[in-house]
Amino acid sequence: MSHTPFGYHIKNGKAVIDIQAAEQIKTLFESYLSGDSLATAAKKAGIKAFHAGIGRMLRNMRYLGDDYYPAIIDSDTFTAAEAERIRRAEKLGRIYEPNEETTVVYPIAFHVIEGREEFDDPSHRRNTPTV
Repeated sequence: MSHTPFGYHIKNGKAVIDIQAAEQIKTLFESYLSGDSLATAAKKAGIKAFHAGIGRMLRNMRYLGDDYYPAIIDSDTFTAAEAERIRRAEKLGRIYEPNEETTVVYPIAFHVIEGREEFDDPSHRRNTPTV
């Protein structure tokens, strides 16, 4: 099993909600949705983490609950936070859309046009006037 997310602890082999940390996570989501930045929302929630770690917390689907982890955040709040995160990223130009790769078709067959006149001796060629 991987790292246990913030807000949970393992007790007797099962994930259990840490009440205090769960309240911090709820406050984080609420603050972020109210318009606070990631750092400000984390500070209000009392969570000490770096910017990227807070962003990962907002995207962590385990907070919705699954077979192992009980739910801390409802799906409406999680969806709203994700939509707000994407909106802010687009506004700041941080969404990377890769360009479509153009496919280059290389020729696999070549055609040679046969010459119409044959010359044995280059001096017998028709003289063309030079200008």
